[in-house]
Amino acid sequence: MGQKWVESATQPATFPPPVRFREIDRANQEWRKRHRGQKMALTATEIGSIVQELASALADGWIQKISQPLPDTLILEIRVPGHTRRLLYSLRDDTARLHLVHQHLPNPPTPPSFCQLLRARIQGARIDTLQHMSGDRIVRLDLTSRDGPVSLVAELFSRNADLLFLDGEGLVVATLRHNKDRVGQPYQAPSAAAFRSSSHQAVVHEPDTQPQTHVDPFPLSFKLEAFYREREAELSHQAQARERESVLRKHLKKLLRRMAALRQDLEQAGRYEPYARYGELLKANLGLLKKGQNTVAVVDYYDEQLPELTIPLDPTKGPQANMDAYFAKYRKFVTAQREISPRIAAIEAEVQQTQTELETIKGGTWQPPSTEGQTAVRGTPALRRKRDREGESRGPFRRFVSSDGHPILVGRNARENDELTFGLAKSEDLWLHARGAPGSHVVVRLDKGTEPPPETIRDAATLALLYSDLKKSGKGDVIYTRRKWVKKAKGQAPGAVTVTQEKSIYVTLDKPRLDALKSRSAPR
Repeated sequence: MGQKWVESATQPATFPPPVRFREIDRANQEWRKRHRGQKMALTATEIGSIVQELASALADGWIQKISQPLPDTLILEIRVPGHTRRLLYSLRDDTARLHLVHQHLPNPPTPPSFCQLLRARIQGARIDTLQHMSGDRIVRLDLTSRDGPVSLVAELFSRNADLLFLDGEGLVVATLRHNKDRVGQPYQAPSAAAFRSSSHQAVVHEPDTQPQTHVDPFPLSFKLEAFYREREAELSHQAQARERESVLRKHLKKLLRRMAALRQDLEQAGRYEPYARYGELLKANLGLLKKGQNTVAVVDYYDEQLPELTIPLDPTKGPQANMDAYFAKYRKFVTAQREISPRIAAIEAEVQQTQTELETIKGGTWQPPSTEGQTAVRGTPALRRKRDREGESRGPFRRFVSSDGHPILVGRNARENDELTFGLAKSEDLWLHARGAPGSHVVVRLDKGTEPPPETIRDAATLALLYSDLKKSGKGDVIYTRRKWVKKAKGQAPGAVTVTQEKSIYVTLDKPRLDALKSRSAPR
C-alpha cells in the first residue's frame, strides 16, 4: 500500500464564494423569451438544402485546423482553392445545426479529448463527399486521411444530438457526447434510408424582419450565423468565465497556502532577533564558559540597568560553538527579513489581483484578459495555452500522439525523466516504464476523470519498451499507473522512483503501430 500524503495550510483560505452562474440561467431565459414563437430546430428539409449549399462550398477541400470552442460545438477550418472556410457543427438541444461561419469563437486553453482525437486523425484529411440522409437530420462527411477513409456523422436531432467519428470499417471510434455505449460498435443509422443529397428547398427562419442588404455567396449559412451569432458569443464568453474562475480559485488556494507558510517562517525567524546580543555577550565572556554547561549568567551591557541575564547553552557544544550558534540563528532572522517579507508583499498583491478578477466574474463584468503587455498568472489560461501547445512545449521530450488523440511524452535521459515525471506530469496522468530494465519514463496526458483507452495504453507501452534496454529482445512487460502513485526514490540519482498500485501489460515492438506513432510524432 502506498503512503497517503495530506497537505494542510496553517491558516484557512479566504476568498469570495463560488459563482453559481445564475446570470447564465437568466441569460438563457431572456434569449428564449426574445425568440419565443420562432422555430429553433432545423427540419430535415432545411438541413438537406444547407448540405446542398455546403457541398459546392467545400468541394476539393482539406481540413487544416480543428477547434472545439464549446463542449457541444466543433469547427472545422477547411481550405479550398483560393479560400479558407469554417464549418460549424452545433449539437446543442433545439438548435443543432451545421453551416459556414465567418465569426471566430475563442478556444479553451486545453482542447477537449474529442478535439484532440480529431486533430490526430483527420487534420490534413481530404474531403470526399458531404451527404444528407433524406428525410432525417443526419449528415455524413466522408474523408480520406493519412490512415485511410474515415467519416464524421452528425445527428442533428432536437434532443440528444451527437457527432460521431467512424473508422474505415464504419465502427464508431468516438463521439462528441462521449457515448461509451456506441464506441466500438458499427454505426447504425436510425432509418434504412440511403445517404443521398436532398433536393428540397429550405425554409430557414429569418434572423430578423429587416431587409437583407448583405450579399453572401452562401445565403443559408449567412442567415443561420446571423440568427445564432449573439447566442454563440454569450455561451463562449460564459464558458471562458467558468474555466477562468476554476483556474483562479485553484491558483488562489496555492497563493494563500504559500503565504501562510512564509508567514510561519518569518514568525519563526523573528524569535532569533535577540540572538545577536546573546552572541556578543557570550563573546565577551568566553573565559567563563565550559563545555557541559546548560546556562551561563552574564551582565547585560546592552541594558542601562545592567541586569544579570541567563543565557541557555547547549551542553554538548564548547564555548565557541555556542557563540557561533547564536550568531548563525541571528543571521537567519536578518535573511528572513530581507527575503521573506518582499515575497509576502508580492503574494498579497497577487491575491488581491486574483480576488478582484473573481469579483468581476461574480458580477458578470469579466472580460478575457489581454495577453499583450502583461504577465500571465501562473496556471492561468494564457500560460496553459503556451504549455499545452501540441502536447506541451515545456522540455525537449520526445512527443507522440496516441491513436485516440492523447499526447504521449517520453524522456530521453535521467534528467528529462525526472523533469517529465515530477515537473510536468499531473497527478491523474498515466505513467509507464519497462519492468525491471533501465529506460525512459513515459507519460500520457489525460483530462481529469478520464480513463485511458486500451489502445492508448498499448501505444504508450510500446514506446516505453522501445526506449528501454528491452528494445533488443523486442518484447517484455511494461508497468503503468497514475502519476500520483510514483514517488522519488530518496537518496538515489535523478529518474529513480518508487511505484505503487501499478498494473502491467505485455507488449511487443509492433512495426505498424510504431510507424503510426512516428507519423504522429511532434517536432522538438
